[in-house]
Amino acid sequence: MAIVVGYPHIVKTADKPAHLEQHPRTRVAMIVTDYVGRGWTAEEIVLHYPYLTQAEVHAALGYYHDNREEIEREMTDERQTAQRDRDESPQTDLLNRLRTQKARN
Repeated sequence: MAIVVGYPHIVKTADKPAHLEQHPRTRVAMIVTDYVGRGWTAEEIVLHYPYLTQAEVHAALGYYHDNREEIEREMTDERQTAQRDRDESPQTDLLNRLRTQKARN
């Protein structure tokens, strides 16, 4: 018999990223990015995003630890999409001048 684990504060539907119930635009992966990428504790995340509660952050981190592959795949996909968008965006004159100036210094 399979046990279904529920996560308070977290909503996960098929083909959509896991997100906070009270803040649908705040995805678990966003919280995990601060936790893993910046090394912030749950307390620090709440300090930076005062609309979040400790319980919501801990629920997101619990979901991440139980579904690590899913969340890390989502984060990897986002990084690749952002890099592809940067690579494909037209370079502005200002950007080119700034890069040239930076290379000289």
